[in-house]
Amino acid sequence: MAEYNPAMSDGKLTLLALDSATTGCSVCVWRGGDILAHDMREMARGQAEVLLPMTAQALIEADVAPEDIDAVAVTRGPGAFTGLRIALSAARAFALARAIPCIGVTTLEAVARAVPDAERDERVILAAVESKRDDIYAQLFSPAGDELSEPLAADGAALAGLFSWNERVLIVGDAAGRARDMLIEHAIAADLSAARPLPDPAVVAAIAAERFRPGDLSAPEPLYLRPPDATLPKAEGRRRP
Repeated sequence: MAEYNPAMSDGKLTLLALDSATTGCSVCVWRGGDILAHDMREMARGQAEVLLPMTAQALIEADVAPEDIDAVAVTRGPGAFTGLRIALSAARAFALARAIPCIGVTTLEAVARAVPDAERDERVILAAVESKRDDIYAQLFSPAGDELSEPLAADGAALAGLFSWNERVLIVGDAAGRARDMLIEHAIAADLSAARPLPDPAVVAAIAAERFRPGDLSAPEPLYLRPPDATLPKAEGRRRP
């Protein structure tokens, strides 16, 4: 858990959490485990236009001034190449301006953590995030939430390779349906979680609070599991002589 810091409001850590890495845009103001403001919207594009207004409104709703924020939490991928950079850039800028920690959380651990205890029942948890390609972004977690694999971009064979034949599997994330179909093709049965398929900023904040270290101003890096689709033009864009 986060250690006490005299700068915290009433001794409680206050975080601003942002996410735009997948097909949503969300903001949360979180203090000592309490959610003071929370806004989640599904959108495939346009996050750059709405994230900052959403953030300003969340601070107003929470009655929290920017100088009361002790740290910023942000999803750092995997996800949409442009989308994840929107929230990451905003979070870094806010943290830099305030000289406070900026704490990165992956989309995969965020959706896995959101699975309710009642669903876990000694099942391994497969977090599956949409890549908009033939493969999906995936990571395996224990029923207790410990990482059992590295994040990877996986096709059906790679996904099936994460499991032993007798494991009970629960899948969560916006690519959960596709992941289950891939596993069924390899004779692996799995159930779908009823948890939210997109990262919840309140969960992102809770994970970040566990990692909070006063004075740690290192910037989180985006997590890319494949190179970007965009490439430099021939001759790196220079005109031909």
